[in-house]
Amino acid sequence: MKTTDVMQRLSGLGGAKWDLHFKARELAVAGKDVIEMTIGEPDVPVPQSLLDTAARAMFAGRTGYSDGRGEMNLRVALAEHYSARTGRHISPNNILCFPGTQTALFAVMAGVAQHGDEVLVGDPLYATYEAVIRSTGAEMVPVPLCAEHGFRMQAEDIAARITPRTRAVLLTTPHNPTGSILTRKDIENIGILALKHDLWILSDEVYADLVFEGATFTSPLAAEEIADRVIVVSSVSKSHAAPGFRSGWCVAPATFCDALLPYCETMLFGNPPFIADMTEQAVRQGSPVAAGMVARFAARAGRLAEQLHAQTDLRVHRPEAGMFAMIDVGSTGQTGEAYAIDLLQDVGVAVMPGSSFGDTLTGWVRVALTIEDARFDEAVSRIAAHAKKRRQAVA
Repeated sequence: MKTTDVMQRLSGLGGAKWDLHFKARELAVAGKDVIEMTIGEPDVPVPQSLLDTAARAMFAGRTGYSDGRGEMNLRVALAEHYSARTGRHISPNNILCFPGTQTALFAVMAGVAQHGDEVLVGDPLYATYEAVIRSTGAEMVPVPLCAEHGFRMQAEDIAARITPRTRAVLLTTPHNPTGSILTRKDIENIGILALKHDLWILSDEVYADLVFEGATFTSPLAAEEIADRVIVVSSVSKSHAAPGFRSGWCVAPATFCDALLPYCETMLFGNPPFIADMTEQAVRQGSPVAAGMVARFAARAGRLAEQLHAQTDLRVHRPEAGMFAMIDVGSTGQTGEAYAIDLLQDVGVAVMPGSSFGDTLTGWVRVALTIEDARFDEAVSRIAAHAKKRRQAVA
């Protein structure tokens, strides 16, 4: 049977990036002691108060069709939240609600890019970005994010890749997979380019509430001079440990939201009212679990760096936010993919090859900071022991 062009464009951009993760699951089912450090699943359950709110809303009859823009009570809560965060006036007309950040980004990308266009995105990048861009018919143009710049996107690297076909720059701040955060100056410089070349700035900010002590998060949405070209996507998946509820949104110029609405209504109608009610509470009351996750993830990243730097030639990039840390495995002489396979087979620790997130990280692996402390520390010990064994084998 013949499939459509979009199927061809997305071929190979799905689950293949997670092959090592699935292999680790197979080994675990077969009885091998495997420590999974592959996926960024929150390390706490959904807060009970949110479950109670969702249940009450369901029993109260909030199970019908939703507003295509998203339920008004949630859009009001989000507008007030972003007005307070950015210092700008954000109205409910600037909000569209979706089942998760992924759906929000998919819809938004369809509104800014099409066949023949180009979208610039930092490399490394979250695993689904290329497919989201290519689904529109546009081409993804990678912008290398270098360790020496803290994996923060540099305006000069963007400028070198802008062409007459460029329509948007996709930012992730805080960044997945590296945990870097764009500075106010970074955003200012990127904004200058956006104004000069008439570009959209899309900002995925799903980790904005998981910023480590000593770091500062700034959203492009706060910059008044570029406000009419900034679109933010986010959700409660990470901040409130509620990924399965699939509750996200975009914040964008009202005219953009109006134009995108028919597309959204063709695909879906907001998110379910009972989930909207739960999300309203989450947004208004803040997260009761974010501070704990931040403290644990930062501490685990610290222990990972301290132990590996003291005992091995591996080098850890310390994240400023999020759920992951990056390990430079170049000293082993292996690619990140070969190292990850070797690590899994030899000592039963599963990490993600950096190449799953772009060409810039071919000599790196990504480690999830979300597993409980005892297993995390055991994994670090295994990684160190594996490195020592490989070093002795080469000597």
